[in-house]
Amino acid sequence: GEIGTATLNAFLRWMEGDRGVPCSPKTLERRVTTLKVFFGWLAEEEYLSRDISAALIHRAVTAPLPDVLEDEEISALLACTQELRQGRDGSKPDARPHLLVTLVLNTGIKKGECVKIHLNHLDLSNPARPALWIRYPSARRRHKERRVLLPPAWPDVLDQYLAQYPTEQRLFPWTARNLEYVLTGVAEMADVARLTFETMRW
Repeated sequence: GEIGTATLNAFLRWMEGDRGVPCSPKTLERRVTTLKVFFGWLAEEEYLSRDISAALIHRAVTAPLPDVLEDEEISALLACTQELRQGRDGSKPDARPHLLVTLVLNTGIKKGECVKIHLNHLDLSNPARPALWIRYPSARRRHKERRVLLPPAWPDVLDQYLAQYPTEQRLFPWTARNLEYVLTGVAEMADVARLTFETMRW
């Protein structure tokens, strides 16, 4: 009962500039929404005589457009991963970057989905139409399961990769962070400003 609109405005001013930590417009928007929902409910249930959050100004924030790869950047990335696959400058051939980059570019799968792929999720029964099943162990997420086609040449890259990185269960037996390091290395070699799972998905 001691909290009023002035208290809420003071809290938002603190969030925005006085707490010594940057506050993004999106975070501030979420805080205002939370306050309006919570104090609106308190007034509706008659714990408060009026909705003290009604006067708060709700500034809608437009999310920035996503970073995307240009066609030239994709070409540079693929040329780089092909070089790595064949053994760049006399180094040992490494098919992992090409397998990873072509997988995400062609399927648009999320990082979390990528690290959970098991070998038995790959359907290579039809050489002309190889596919990947995206599986979710939780029954709540079963609606997200789907079958995604892979490029016809991808199984050849997979064979080379498995000869270099033998694995019996997960396709990529590393953490997501390790795979991000692989992408960072490829981006530096290809002179691409930023390469993430998100930019490849877009």
